[in-house]
Amino acid sequence: MSIQKETLMETKIKNEIRSIKVLDFSVLVWFVTVVLGQMIFAYYILFLYGKAGLQGNFEHWNAVTPHGHLANDVLGNVIFGMHVMLAAIITIGGPLQIIPNVRNWLPTFHRISGRVYVTAAFVISMAGFYLTWVRGSVGGIEGAIFISINGLIIMTCAFFAIRYALAKKFDIHYRWALRLFLAMSGVYFFRVGMMFWLAIHQAPVGFDPETFRGPFLVVLYMVTYVLPLAFLELYFRAKRSQKKYPKWAYSLFLFVLTGGVAVGIFSATFGMWLPRL
Repeated sequence: MSIQKETLMETKIKNEIRSIKVLDFSVLVWFVTVVLGQMIFAYYILFLYGKAGLQGNFEHWNAVTPHGHLANDVLGNVIFGMHVMLAAIITIGGPLQIIPNVRNWLPTFHRISGRVYVTAAFVISMAGFYLTWVRGSVGGIEGAIFISINGLIIMTCAFFAIRYALAKKFDIHYRWALRLFLAMSGVYFFRVGMMFWLAIHQAPVGFDPETFRGPFLVVLYMVTYVLPLAFLELYFRAKRSQKKYPKWAYSLFLFVLTGGVAVGIFSATFGMWLPRL
């Protein structure tokens, strides 16, 4: 009887270890996929907006972003230029903040770049508020509201990330850093989600491409600006769970999500980003 119990216990422990490994692997696959797409997105931003700016061809900003450059709005033009350049910087620097080996091997770099990242989070959010409510943005009032919600989430996560870092409560700090990374990636996730949708339907289903409004976009705003934080909380719960089933379930969810993200990145890269360079 005792031998049977020991065998069952060993089997249970092996299954739990296997579920942990699969969960960690699913997170790694998701992270690598997302970051590869982010590097392409950052390249796109730098060469589309940065190159045009260095050449003095500011009107080229309007080829992609309505109201990107206005002839009689020097302040707005400066804010827009700063906004897109910071977007490229945080897209490149964000992943470095949450890679454990970078934190462990280069602690000084992590602290300095972390302060830059948090500062950029506040600046880019305030710039986003200005561009959304003063200059106006595509997507109407719905888009403006969700973009503003994303900005508020970013600043909240940035505040708590730096607060717990200064308090040396690094476990809590790391959780808020993960939340900040997801919130700061909202614009990127939105574009990837949009291109995934278009790749599946081969048409603008659920929204008007002229006004950029419609029920699909409301859902996409939710999925890319708000729900990633909920997905992260589910991950924390699965990771803490003493049972294997939550880990297996979340791993399956993440593998499916990663597949969708990969399709969206491929479609965005070859259907939107690279053709515009």
